[in-house]
Amino acid sequence: MVGRRESFNAAHQLYDPALSDDDNKRRFGKCANLHGHNYVLEVAVAGEIDQATGYVLDLKLLSEIMIRQVIRDVDHHNLNTDVPWLKGRIPTAETLAVAFWERLQPEFPKGLLRLVRVWETDKNWAEVGDRA
Repeated sequence: MVGRRESFNAAHQLYDPALSDDDNKRRFGKCANLHGHNYVLEVAVAGEIDQATGYVLDLKLLSEIMIRQVIRDVDHHNLNTDVPWLKGRIPTAETLAVAFWERLQPEFPKGLLRLVRVWETDKNWAEVGDRA
């Protein structure tokens, strides 16, 4: 398995519009307020090593896909309001990992994408994976 890390900065608010402000504060605490993070996105792929290149996948290509499909849409944006493909989702790390997987998976041959991990802080992360 090989992987790549890319970083981005974004603001978000953990807020369910179906709940009152007080209920959101009870559910999400201080994260119910708009705030930002320095996120890290990790993506890993696995498969056969190409005998001609020695690569499972050229990591420059992996970086380009990550930037095109995710980073350029989320970097320096409000995840609640500025990213159409996140509309209607509460942008937790878990939700972002799923959404990023959905954006990235069609870009790879079946079974190549194995892991999408989103670091919200240096201590908190969420991941989605296919450990086939």
